[in-house]
Amino acid sequence: MTIEYRENAPISVDVLTKLYLDGGWTAYTDHPGKVACMLAGSLWHMSAWAQGQLVGLIRCVGDDCSILYIQDILVDEAWQRRGIGLHLMQAALERFRHIRQTVLITDDAPNTRAFYQAAGLQLVEETDGLCYVHYNLDR
Repeated sequence: MTIEYRENAPISVDVLTKLYLDGGWTAYTDHPGKVACMLAGSLWHMSAWAQGQLVGLIRCVGDDCSILYIQDILVDEAWQRRGIGLHLMQAALERFRHIRQTVLITDDAPNTRAFYQAAGLQLVEETDGLCYVHYNLDR
C-alpha cells in the first residue's frame, strides 16, 4: 500500500475529526470550533493518506527559530505499525533541524515511550531539565 505524504495540505473538518475520534482525542473533538481552526494556526503539518483516506497527521507549532512544539502526532489505529508515525516524526525533525529545542508532551504508556525513543527523542529528565505544564482541562 502506497502512502502519500502532504505538507500543509488542507483537510476538511469532518475528515480531521474522524482521525482524532479514532485516536480517542475527545479534548479536540468535543470542541468542533477548535478542530476547524487548529491547522490554520499551526506552523506546519504533514498528513498521510492511503486510498484517499487520512491515516496520519503530525502538527507542529512554534516560531520557526528557537522552539518547536510537536502538538499532535496520530495514526489511524488500522494503519499503525507500518512506519507512518515514524515517517511523520522524522519529516518534522528534519524540516526543523535548525531549531535548538523540540518539545512534545504525551501520555505515559510503554508503547508511547518506545515509539518516541525510537524516533530519537529523550525524556526531559534524561537531559537534566525540568518540564512544567499548566492545563485548563475544562477547555
